[in-house]
Amino acid sequence: MGLMYIQLMKKKEWLIEGTKMKRIGVLALQGAFKEHIKIIKSLGHEAVEIRKATQLNDIHGVILPGGESTAIGKLLKDLKIKGILIKKINSGLPIWGTCAGMILLAKEIEGEKPYLKVMDIRVRRNAYGTQLDSFIKNEVIENISKKEIPLVFIRAPYIIDIGDKIEVLHKTDGNIVAARQNNMLVTSFHPELTDDKTFHEYFISMIDDI
Repeated sequence: MGLMYIQLMKKKEWLIEGTKMKRIGVLALQGAFKEHIKIIKSLGHEAVEIRKATQLNDIHGVILPGGESTAIGKLLKDLKIKGILIKKINSGLPIWGTCAGMILLAKEIEGEKPYLKVMDIRVRRNAYGTQLDSFIKNEVIENISKKEIPLVFIRAPYIIDIGDKIEVLHKTDGNIVAARQNNMLVTSFHPELTDDKTFHEYFISMIDDI
């Protein structure tokens, strides 16, 4: 029994450290974190709900979900997650911010103080208007999708200025809505609110490349 247990544990470690399985943390303080978790599990990976700083250890990547950026930013500070998360990101931890997550990662927010200040982008909050102005577009994102995928915009921000190290992944109506800087990925839209898993697959492949 002891030998079998050791073999099983070694197999689990190989799966986690190898290319087949990843432990993806999803910030679970507020917003659409459950939807991300569901997709991660459906792709055969482990999802960890992040509610305290110690849970940022031993993960391969982290997702900052959509929601209320002001509320999430305050909770990050109050729960003493903010400083640890910044250090992890600056040390190379892959991170993906969707909608509010984009706002949290930005070095600059038009007319407001930034939160984590790690990604060299300037963001306009609620750039597409109110909840009533939400919309869906089906578009091809070059180098990520060969087919059209649904892009869900809900009180969405977009990027209005970028630094030299930013790779623009997609524009909608001339506005930057997806971008990457090394280990950091942001989208204005909500892939987790659709049945399409393309962007989650892209983020996981990004982890393998870093």
